[in-house]
Amino acid sequence: MEYTQLGRAGVKVSRIVLGTMNFGPETDEDDAHRIMDRALELGVNFFDTANVYGRTRKGWTEEIIGRWLASRPEARDRVVLATKAYGNVGEGPNDRGLSAYHLRSQIEASLRRLQTDRIDLYQFHHIDRTVPWEEIWQAVDVMVAQGKVVYSGSSNFPGWGIAQANERAAKRGSLGLVSEQSIYSLINRNIELEVIPAAQQYGLGVIPWSPLAGGLLGGVLGERPATGRRSGEHFAEGVEKHRAQLERYEALAAEKDVSPAILGLAWVLHQPGVTGPIIGPRTMSQLEDAVAALDVELDETDLKTLDELFPGPGGAAPEAYSW
Repeated sequence: MEYTQLGRAGVKVSRIVLGTMNFGPETDEDDAHRIMDRALELGVNFFDTANVYGRTRKGWTEEIIGRWLASRPEARDRVVLATKAYGNVGEGPNDRGLSAYHLRSQIEASLRRLQTDRIDLYQFHHIDRTVPWEEIWQAVDVMVAQGKVVYSGSSNFPGWGIAQANERAAKRGSLGLVSEQSIYSLINRNIELEVIPAAQQYGLGVIPWSPLAGGLLGGVLGERPATGRRSGEHFAEGVEKHRAQLERYEALAAEKDVSPAILGLAWVLHQPGVTGPIIGPRTMSQLEDAVAALDVELDETDLKTLDELFPGPGGAAPEAYSW
């Protein structure tokens, strides 16, 4: 396993991040526990979840992780545990967002479900334009002082949001955000415009989610009739939209003797500023395939070929659109 620092923070995390969104709705508890056991065996020490994961039963995923931690006390100090808050957890007017009121209730709920005394990385799941950063950082500073939170991160933030958050934190003498979790793959490279440059400027590690573009980069051509999420109309439209690119992409994977999924993850791992992609395995084999991406070396020719197949926005802003 390869490790790197989480942005400018001192903590070291694995370059593969175990995403847990499938635990509960797609992967039953016993299999989820086995996947977490195997992840630790493989050296994956960065586990990511959220207070709303569980689909129809929000909090279910945290509960599954909590029972795993409770049954394996020695594992807690081997894991950098990340969760999130922002999303709707009820019907009340204060049951979502980043108000101090909501964050206070949600940190307690997550700690209870996860059966732990601390969250190592507490992430804001979305920007909240209605709450001043002074309020958010005051709430976080209290959580840090209480030992309930170690680091803070963002998710789905724009570049200006990262800048605003960390400028306000600096005025308070707080550490601020150390990571940003964004959608990022060969098919969706929008964060190269402003989010990655902002993250690098402020010392945030970038944690890509959906690095295989919802499965499109996982090897979809010529497979048997799709099931699950691959059986939906939206997915089929994506395949047709990108068919010509996917044909060349899957051919390149075959030339390099790796699966398309491993190639897609390897590309993300080669991008500047990336801490590590989030992989959301439903099965043990998906976990082990993802870790194999660390062994794939892409040379300049490979990277140029992939850039030509899936062009990015043309560099960072403003040059990408003004020159």
